[in-house]
Amino acid sequence: MKPAPFDYVRPKTLAEALALLADAGGGATVIAGGQTLMPLLNLRMSQPFILVDLANIAELHGIRAEAGAISIAAMTRQNAALADPVLQQRLPALVSALRHVGHHQTRNRGTLGGSIAFGEPAAELPAVAVALDARLHLQSVAGKRTIAARDFYIGPYATVAQPDEILTTIEFPGWAGDHLPVFGEIARRPGDYALTGLVGAIERDGPRITRAGLAWLGMGPTPLRATGLEQRLSGVGADAIDFAALADLAISETSPFDDKAASAEYRRTAGRKLAERLLREALGQGAIP
Repeated sequence: MKPAPFDYVRPKTLAEALALLADAGGGATVIAGGQTLMPLLNLRMSQPFILVDLANIAELHGIRAEAGAISIAAMTRQNAALADPVLQQRLPALVSALRHVGHHQTRNRGTLGGSIAFGEPAAELPAVAVALDARLHLQSVAGKRTIAARDFYIGPYATVAQPDEILTTIEFPGWAGDHLPVFGEIARRPGDYALTGLVGAIERDGPRITRAGLAWLGMGPTPLRATGLEQRLSGVGADAIDFAALADLAISETSPFDDKAASAEYRRTAGRKLAERLLREALGQGAIP
C-alpha cells in the first residue's frame, strides 16, 4: 500500500514546528527517525494531513552531561548515543539496551525521542527511561512541562502527550559511577521486539544495596516498573539475597499477554529465569545453580 496524501514540512526551528502542530488542530504528526511511522503510513494506520519533520532542528540534537544529570535531545540518533563515551561510562544500561534496538542500519535513522515517545511496550528505550527515573520534557506553544517517564505511558502506544506537544529532551538523573547495570532480553531474532526483558541499575554501598531502578519490557501494556523488586532489594546485603524468591516477586508484578509471538505463560516462565540470571550476574553471584 501507499500512504494517504499529506503535506510535508521540514521546519528549521522548534518554534516553527510547534506553531505547525498548534495550527493543525490534531491533524499533524511529527516524524523523528521514521522507522516505525513510515510503515504505519504505508499501511494507512496513520493518516495525518501534515507531516512535520524534526530532522533540521538543531536544538533537538545532542547530549549534555552535567554533574547531577545527563540530558539527551530527542532527535539524537541511536547510533550516536551508542557511541557516546559519556553514556558508555555513566549510563551503561542505556548503551546495552541501544545495542538491541533494531539493527545497525535502522539505528542510523532511529532517534531516542522517537522510540520513547512512541511507547511500544516491548521496546527497549521506553523501559530504560522508566527504570532509570528519566524525566521527559515536552513543549507546545502553550508552554513547557516535565513528566516522569513512569507516568508517561497509559497503554499500548498511548501516552499523556498532547497532539500539539513535542518531546524535546530526555533527562536521566545521576547514578553512582560504580553502579551495576542490568539488561537482558529474549527475542525470536536479533532486532525483533523482546518477548520479555528486564533493564535497570543497582547502586551499592559496599555489599549493601542502597538504590535500585528496574523495569520490564514486553510484559504488559506499558513498560512496567518492578517496584516490589526494587523495595525488596533496598537495604539488603548482596550475600543475603534469595535470588529465586526475588525472581518470583518480580514476575508477580507483570501482566504478560498471549500473541502470535509467544504465550503469556511462556513470557512468565522465561521472564522469571531471565530475572534470576540477571540479578545473579549483576550482583556477582554467578550462574543459577
